[in-house]
Amino acid sequence: MDITLLLKVIGVGVLVAISAQILSKTGRDEQVMLLTVTGIVVVLVMLVGQIDELFDKVRSVFGF
Repeated sequence: MDITLLLKVIGVGVLVAISAQILSKTGRDEQVMLLTVTGIVVVLVMLVGQIDELFDKVRSVFGF
C-alpha cells in the first residue's frame, strides 16, 4: 500500500472532522451529515483502485 494514499485518506478525515465540528457548533446539523457522507464517498473513490487490486489478488489465489 502506498503511503501517499494513506496520507490523503488521513487528510480528508481530518478536514471532514474539523469542518463537521465547526458546522455543528453553528447549528447546521444537516450540513454535517451531508459533509460526512461526502467525505466517505471521496475516500471510497480514492480507494477504488486498491480494492480492484485486492479482488484481482484474491481471484489469483483461488484460481478464478
